Amino acid sequence: MPGYFLLFLAEVWMAQRIAPPTFEGQVVDDQVAIGYGLATGDVDGDGKPDILLADKKQFVWYRNGDWKRFVMVENLTESDNVCIAARDIDGDGRVEVAVGAQWNPGETSDASKSGSVHYLIRPEDPTQRWTPIELHHEPTIHRMRWVKVAKDNYHLIVLPLHGRGNRGGEGAGVKVIAYEKPANPRAVWKFTIIDESMHLTHNLDMREDGDRERLYIGGKEGIKVFNYNGRKWVPAANKPWVVREKSFGEVRTGSLSSQKFVVGIEPMHGTHLTVYGKESDSARAVLTEDLGQGHALATADLLGQGSDQIIVGWREPNAEKKVGIKIFISKDDDAGMWQGYWVDEDGMACEDVRLADLDGDGKTDIIAAGRASHNLKIYWNRNN
Repeated sequence: MPGYFLLFLAEVWMAQRIAPPTFEGQVVDDQVAIGYGLATGDVDGDGKPDILLADKKQFVWYRNGDWKRFVMVENLTESDNVCIAARDIDGDGRVEVAVGAQWNPGETSDASKSGSVHYLIRPEDPTQRWTPIELHHEPTIHRMRWVKVAKDNYHLIVLPLHGRGNRGGEGAGVKVIAYEKPANPRAVWKFTIIDESMHLTHNLDMREDGDRERLYIGGKEGIKVFNYNGRKWVPAANKPWVVREKSFGEVRTGSLSSQKFVVGIEPMHGTHLTVYGKESDSARAVLTEDLGQGHALATADLLGQGSDQIIVGWREPNAEKKVGIKIFISKDDDAGMWQGYWVDEDGMACEDVRLADLDGDGKTDIIAAGRASHNLKIYWNRNN
């Protein structure tokens, strides 16, 4: 009996061990000013995803293969650029691009001094300068994504940081805006206000839901979910809030083999990486409390496990005096047990992260932009 028991324990121990994942870092650019935001997608129509970056005063893209850098727009506004959204929304194999600039978070009232939203019209040669078209905006524009609302139909969802006139997260609610692109992008863009119930909203994500996507917004009051009902955006009828009364900076959705989860960084620019199994605030797991201004988050199955892993990055030294990126791998199907491993230990002061299969090998790679480290890097997925 003792021998069988020891063998059983050994088998359990071996089953729970996870081999450290392997990623090979490559510096694409070591002259990044800030690296506020990243996007990926096919810019030039060659069938390969490129990298797009919102840097301090330039919006640029890097061509897949030689990773040559091309400036799309420069000095768009007086203050810094802050965000970028890229997605092929018309099925022509090339991304449409929108950008946010005039980053002035201390000015929450005057829209002429804070915030901007522009759509970039592609030139015939995408390596040349693009033409910005100014759209309506609120102050403190901070994040944006193209979100699918029906087959072949997308909205540009734009998220300010503050409500108009807010101070310290108190006052008017944030106006979350949905734009509809007209056939002629130079024409007037229709826009609607999705929600005004949240304050200090920091980031957003989507989850596939049939032929459309659900929208998740993280901020001061928690994580709120919205659906498009064919006519307008509405709070999710069954459960509009995944989490209440906890403050979030980043938020992403993911899936295990048996359930869905939501992952976030708490609080805004915070130290805690948390997972909510079954999208429930009663199933909260803390993966780490050692982030230094956590500011980058992504989920995908990078290891071919049939379940998503979590990629997290932070931009200021943590308690160990290190910046970097880690990957967290689930050890069960309840989203309660995770193991963390370094992807980049102290070489990336991570401002943003994106995931894409850049070399077409069927494995998802990691792309990250660094603030204090002033770099853009690819972490090639070398896992079997």
